[in-house]
Amino acid sequence: MDRLSSYAKRPIAFLLRYVRRRSLSHAAILAAVIGAVACSVSSQYGVKFLVDVLSGTAPEGSIWLAFALLVSLIAADNLLWRLAGWITSHAFVGVTGDLRSELFRHLTGHAPNYFSQRLAGTLTGRITATSNAAFAVENLFIWNVLPPCLATLCAIAFLAVVSVPMAAALTGTAAIVMLMLFKLAARGAPLHHGFANRAAKVEGELADVIGNMPLVRTFGAIHREHSRFDRTVGREMTARRRSIQYLERVRLLHAALTIVLTVAVLAWAITLWQRGQASAGDVVLVCTLGFTILHATRDLAVALVDVTQHMARLAEAIGTLLQEHEMREHPMAVPLAWRHERMPHAAFDSVAFSYPGGRRVFEDFTLDIAAGRRTGLVGPSGGGKSTALALLQRFHDLDRGRILIDGQDIAHITQESLRRAISFVPQDISLLHRSILENIRYGRPEASDREVKAAAEAARCDFIEALPSGYSTIVGDRGTRLSGGQRQRIAIARALLKDSPIVLLDEATSSLDVEAEEMIRQALDRLMQGRTVIAIAHRLSTLRGFDRIVFLDRGRVLQDGPPDELMRRRGPYRAMVESEVARLRQAA
Repeated sequence: MDRLSSYAKRPIAFLLRYVRRRSLSHAAILAAVIGAVACSVSSQYGVKFLVDVLSGTAPEGSIWLAFALLVSLIAADNLLWRLAGWITSHAFVGVTGDLRSELFRHLTGHAPNYFSQRLAGTLTGRITATSNAAFAVENLFIWNVLPPCLATLCAIAFLAVVSVPMAAALTGTAAIVMLMLFKLAARGAPLHHGFANRAAKVEGELADVIGNMPLVRTFGAIHREHSRFDRTVGREMTARRRSIQYLERVRLLHAALTIVLTVAVLAWAITLWQRGQASAGDVVLVCTLGFTILHATRDLAVALVDVTQHMARLAEAIGTLLQEHEMREHPMAVPLAWRHERMPHAAFDSVAFSYPGGRRVFEDFTLDIAAGRRTGLVGPSGGGKSTALALLQRFHDLDRGRILIDGQDIAHITQESLRRAISFVPQDISLLHRSILENIRYGRPEASDREVKAAAEAARCDFIEALPSGYSTIVGDRGTRLSGGQRQRIAIARALLKDSPIVLLDEATSSLDVEAEEMIRQALDRLMQGRTVIAIAHRLSTLRGFDRIVFLDRGRVLQDGPPDELMRRRGPYRAMVESEVARLRQAA
């Protein structure tokens, strides 16, 4: 198990992981808060001292001493709070930054299968939710949980000076009330978890619909999606209402106890004064300290239920995000090294593979890909062509067997070096919501503008100069502002710039018109020169000039050889070519 995944069910330990990274700052915050609370409670003793001086029960000359003591405590109280606040503005924000960065790194380490089963909006929302929850928990602990606990302890210590029995009684009462609040807060956790889960689903629904608005409009489903979203929000509101109502019941119970105990403490203090066992200042001190204790438990009640809600959200989010990586790098992995500078050799050796919970794709599959040759994979859908390319990129781990590049098992080489060795041009091109220049440079971040433009020219991206902002044009979400052919050429330019020795093509021209297909074929010819190429194609014209054709069906090789040779023999490849030719004649 990777280190971060071990925190999936330990939200408190997960949060403390980032607190320890800034231990000095958090220690300074803790010291400032402790000092501020001590000064705040001690200022009530300063009031008692001043009252005693004014009432004549203390030396008259002490009045300015009492004044100075009270003013100093009040000033220290306020300044220490501000010092704590200034440090938290750096420490707590730093924790959220560290947390989001590490969660992002962990998330990007998952295999593609992880993302295909989850909504992107839900995942991004949970990273934000985790950060917000961590920030809220830290703030609540420092400002709302720790101060009332410290104030209670300080107040009891001062009360013991006046009346040990009263201090003991309030200690017992405060302990019982706090224990009760902790237990009630824990009992409400399932309600808070339910709300957190519903809130995450709302975020996921929003992202899913907004990301597919063209589809929604095409099918006239806007009102249908409105109704669906209203139902989702309704369930989230119900869960939230139940969570809040539970918290209010806890607060109501605490309010009733506070009223009863406040009356009792005040009556006790007056009784002590009547008996001559306490001065007027003592009565003031007892009352103010008693109120401090009772109000502290009230503040603690409010803070605890808030902390419980945020901890529930934190636990729900990290439970999803911190799942163990399905595909981990071998502990002894080494960088990939190929013997041929530009033409590595690849091989599938007795490979067995099936998708989790799915059918078996390969069983004892063996295929040798010659170095520097162009190999085309053809066959019916579901035959294993796309799976073969995915396995070569190590998007999934094998059930059995090996995949080798120049004799090196890809399971034992670093994934980063494997990615550098392969350029992949898929059918569904993914572009980032950035400029054209940035999207092409994504293949090699250190490339100069001149190199980027040279790659674009080689990929026949002549349309760029005609765009309003040229290379600075923002392509839109997944490149929606560009046509399919333009996106394909951007992807080829990106692959050219990356300059990898292995090129994988997956239906790179299947959705294009004849003119666009011809332009892209010319760009692909430049990309494939002097490289080991594996291409999937339904349009067999894409494989023109290839050295070898492999016909796959149900994970097995039915035919394998040069295209001209396969055409001279009766078999599935020849039948596929004849079927395509007949279809083109009918279309003409």
